[in-house]
Amino acid sequence: MKDDLPYDDTSPVPVLKGKPRPEALAPAPQLRGQEEVTYDDTAEVPVLKGKPRPEEAEIVTEGEPGLGCHSGSEMELAARMAGQSEMLDQYARDYPQGPHDKPQSMCPAFGSLRVGLRMKRVATVLSGSACCVYGLTFVSHFYGARRSVGYVPFSSETLVTGKLFEDIRESVHDLADPDKYDAIVVTNLCVPTASGVPLRLLPDEINGVRIVGIDVPGFGIPTHAEAKDVLAGAMLKYAREEIKAGPVAAPLGLASDLPTVSILGEMFPADPMMIGQMLAPLDLAPGPVVPCREWRELYAALDCGAVAAIHPFYTAAVREFEAAGKPIVGSAPVGYDGTAAWLKNIGDAFGIASDKVAVAQNTFLPGIKGALSAKPIKGTVTLSGYEGSELIVARLLIESGADVKYVGSACAKSDWSADDAEWLKSKGVEVNFRASLEDDCNAMRDVKPDLAIGTTPVVQEAKQLAIPGLYFTNLISARPLMGPAGAGSLAEVINAAIAGKERMDHMREFFEGVGSHDTAGVWEGDPNLRPEFREMNVRKMEKAKKAEKAQEMI
Repeated sequence: MKDDLPYDDTSPVPVLKGKPRPEALAPAPQLRGQEEVTYDDTAEVPVLKGKPRPEEAEIVTEGEPGLGCHSGSEMELAARMAGQSEMLDQYARDYPQGPHDKPQSMCPAFGSLRVGLRMKRVATVLSGSACCVYGLTFVSHFYGARRSVGYVPFSSETLVTGKLFEDIRESVHDLADPDKYDAIVVTNLCVPTASGVPLRLLPDEINGVRIVGIDVPGFGIPTHAEAKDVLAGAMLKYAREEIKAGPVAAPLGLASDLPTVSILGEMFPADPMMIGQMLAPLDLAPGPVVPCREWRELYAALDCGAVAAIHPFYTAAVREFEAAGKPIVGSAPVGYDGTAAWLKNIGDAFGIASDKVAVAQNTFLPGIKGALSAKPIKGTVTLSGYEGSELIVARLLIESGADVKYVGSACAKSDWSADDAEWLKSKGVEVNFRASLEDDCNAMRDVKPDLAIGTTPVVQEAKQLAIPGLYFTNLISARPLMGPAGAGSLAEVINAAIAGKERMDHMREFFEGVGSHDTAGVWEGDPNLRPEFREMNVRKMEKAKKAEKAQEMI
């Protein structure tokens, strides 16, 4: 029996003790011939007694506190022990992490979920914690999915015994109706991935319906943008294997006798049409946009002459295109310089004569220059986001006249963003890949721009500082950016936001004195601040990081 383990803090609790009665001091007389009557062995159970902890004692935690997508090393270690090392190593190569290694945007799985829900005749099934599935389905319907999401629930028992995989397989068999679906996408979230639920053992097809299983854990996929690539790459790989096996169904509505350029990355609906107009003088046509809207488009995408990586983070998709022998062209036709360079690079990829490329350039570049000069942007801007298109938007802003000081992208650096990064740096812009929320906010505070474009928390921080802010995803990236249509498209919303500075100052003055952060609100007395709690938590986190580093060294 051990008596030196502090299991709780009940020991320091004062206990009110009464005075013993005199007769209780002496043992009760034992009657001759009688023994003590007992009804169970409770009295024989050893009791573990704790000792009070010193007031300054700290709890040492192994790894990071809590479980879920932010538990990092805890769940990754579990996943590797469950046989998922090969997959996680591939994710680490495709989506290198750092300086932050945890999602700071919405759940990454939303990216792949959105791709599946936007495809015709494709069903989506999620396997994960109920709270995660609820949040993902809520957000998907908030963004207009208007389609049901399948869910295979689990318990601790079904998870550890393997019954969850059997339930997933049964649900896929029940769902596989070729009259309704071309494919079913099954997605493992954090907990099933960490537990090693083997979606790779699902059949490739059932009743002619393709089965695509992917793992999208928050501890392996840093952003929801890169989760789009996970599913897009998996679908392209499946379609490429189908093409190698024999003839496939022809895509609908995409027939063209001209060589095509497949477009990689979700974008404003008018942009592919604008790209098509710029390709026409080169005797080229636009191919499908990947992620695709129906399965047959995957065949047409792989049948292209080259791929335009408009969004540069689609690493898995690029790998499949390269395996099919397709050249990749980075950057995008944005602004004057960007359009000129992109048309040249497309011409080089197809071996088109320089004079023919010059015809295309001379057809569109004057109009772009005119649109940019007609709608100038005046002001200092910081820009950040997690969509992957931050660099090309910054290029367009600079050519529109804006003084862009900082660009932060939550996505990693890649070969397909190198030209954009180099161009921005030549203009004196600080470019930060895999930028954290703290990086973006610190840059905004240092620059004190006329306008901060960023994610929701960046915009919130800006408005608290009386700096006008615009949400990148809904107000900036959801606009035409390519060619003449993109030139000048941002000026109206940008200039209107910058002009709102006086209103922001008035709001700040109006709310002055109501407090902020820990003291937010109106207080009748002094706020009850407990800084020692925060200091204790900081010490705990520092110890956890040290313990994690020590574990890595082992």
